[in-house]
Amino acid sequence: MFARAAVRAVTRAAPRGSRASSADAGAGDYFTKRDAVRAHAAEVTQLWRRISFYVCVPATIACALWVRNVEAEHAEHVEHIKAEHDGHLPDIPQYEYMNRRLKPYPWGMNSLFFNPHVNKDLSEE
Repeated sequence: MFARAAVRAVTRAAPRGSRASSADAGAGDYFTKRDAVRAHAAEVTQLWRRISFYVCVPATIACALWVRNVEAEHAEHVEHIKAEHDGHLPDIPQYEYMNRRLKPYPWGMNSLFFNPHVNKDLSEE
């Protein structure tokens, strides 16, 4: 019985090869993966930074210039129509299906985004 206890004590105290090697391999594998993830994150961050600066910013500027030109043409057209009609825009035809309100909004007859320069004022009717 004493011999059996001695054998157990020796085997428990001896380092096991599978645990020691798997712990070292797992730690090394973990740090390798972590470094790979960090390198990938840095590359992807740089990619999206370049896309933002070299694609998105010029595209936004191009769209802004295009909209500015379209709005300038529209303003010129409105001024041309006003010049043809003695400084006023012609009245919009009163079709029965346009600007129809059966009951007012809680804030009045006009919509929430009412613009007196563009929309018809329905509170006057």
